[in-house]
Amino acid sequence: MTKTYKNLINGKWIDAKSGKTFENRNPADWDDILSTFPLSDKTDVDEAVRSARAAFEKWRLVPAPSRGNILRKVGDMMSARKEDLARTMTKEMGKVLLETRGDVQEGIDTAYYAAAEGRRLFGHTVPSELPNKFNMALRMPIGVAGIITPWNFPMAIPTWKIFPALLCGNTVVFKPASDTPETATRLVEILIEAGVPDGVINIVHGGGSAVGTAIVEHPEVDLISFTGSSSVGKKISEAAAKTLKRVSLELGGKNAQIVMDDAKLDLALEGVLWGAFGTTGQRCTATSRLIVHEKVYDKFLSMLAESTKKLRLGDGLNETTDVGPLVNEGQVRTVDQYVKIGIAEGEKILVGGKRAGGDGLAKGWFYEPTILGDVRPQMRVAVEEIFGPVLSVIKVKSIEEAITVANATRYGLSSAVYTQDINNAYQAIRDIKAGITYINAPTIGAEAHMPFGGVKETGNGHREGGWTVYEFFSEWKTVYVDYSGRLQRAQIDT
Repeated sequence: MTKTYKNLINGKWIDAKSGKTFENRNPADWDDILSTFPLSDKTDVDEAVRSARAAFEKWRLVPAPSRGNILRKVGDMMSARKEDLARTMTKEMGKVLLETRGDVQEGIDTAYYAAAEGRRLFGHTVPSELPNKFNMALRMPIGVAGIITPWNFPMAIPTWKIFPALLCGNTVVFKPASDTPETATRLVEILIEAGVPDGVINIVHGGGSAVGTAIVEHPEVDLISFTGSSSVGKKISEAAAKTLKRVSLELGGKNAQIVMDDAKLDLALEGVLWGAFGTTGQRCTATSRLIVHEKVYDKFLSMLAESTKKLRLGDGLNETTDVGPLVNEGQVRTVDQYVKIGIAEGEKILVGGKRAGGDGLAKGWFYEPTILGDVRPQMRVAVEEIFGPVLSVIKVKSIEEAITVANATRYGLSSAVYTQDINNAYQAIRDIKAGITYINAPTIGAEAHMPFGGVKETGNGHREGGWTVYEFFSEWKTVYVDYSGRLQRAQIDT
């Protein structure tokens, strides 16, 4: 029997006011209906926001170390349930168990990091310019946080946002992606079980146009954290500006791996296979472009084509599968359209290039890992985000040209350079316009205790992960304590 889930508002699991629902299906077998969820609208969002607003007045007064203790319990519970959570995620969005286990582990790491931050929400004390006066700056909670997350990392990304938001004393209205609602619900169930009070965490399921828009436009929501496409991020920024909400946007990427002529080619090969085809290419940090020095271009492409053909497509629950399905039919159409665009532009398909069929694949959204050769830097497949298992290969003559090509997109999230020359490495670190640069490692592999985010149209300057995200979810308050017993007029008296 298909399981039915509900929204969580003010500590109660309830249906959408409309009574409407939507199905959650398995992308490896679209006939497999996993569960149903509420198809909510702005009425449900309003109730959730009012719940979060009321709960904020008590939650903000809970000492930060105590809030951290709850998140430590969350980490313990996630650790105990890691395999079950990973299998739920694989069924929902398709990526292989090896990766969904890593997705859950990233959430666990984030929980423990957040727990420690409960005792480290450092402020500043600085000398006053006047006698008998004390100056300090403190971190304060902001209010109700609207959290809107994607389907490709349905555990890790919500924890990047929700855990810091709660630790800083904010309350949350959470809208997960409609492709991965069960993983999100399991996370919220753990938060409640660990002791998060009623109303502090609320989850409202439904589409982005109905639920997401309502959260962004709600006057009682104080800040928005969104991960998704750059086009949607721009709309959110514009809508949130009307009420001057604080907004954090983590958006698209068109990431490049550079392979220089002195690179260890076997290592670079492992990197690009993992970077381009891990998560079936559905990562904002995926390796979408491969920039190769002309001296090793032919050799490396031959190695790459041979290895790519050996990748095994299939259900992510099968431990022998290398590449799972795309998340839905729309994603298949998008990927196939870009491959056709590449052909029309004159690129050569070296591997793949079509939807995968055959035993065990016919009912799912599988697409062959695809390599496009003879790509020029200005072509659409070289500059637009595809979000699928498609790799565009570009030939260059020098590190300077490689960096120029790497920078020739409107995105700037991740980058990678394979070289044994320390001068090349540091030139790339200095000159590549990206928020993340890896040396002799692929474009994917962020660690929970480090800042994550990009430049240009990849975001609006904020960072997730590490210590930096706590800046976004807290407000600075400056405090002056004058114990001189007389009027002191700052710059006038100095």
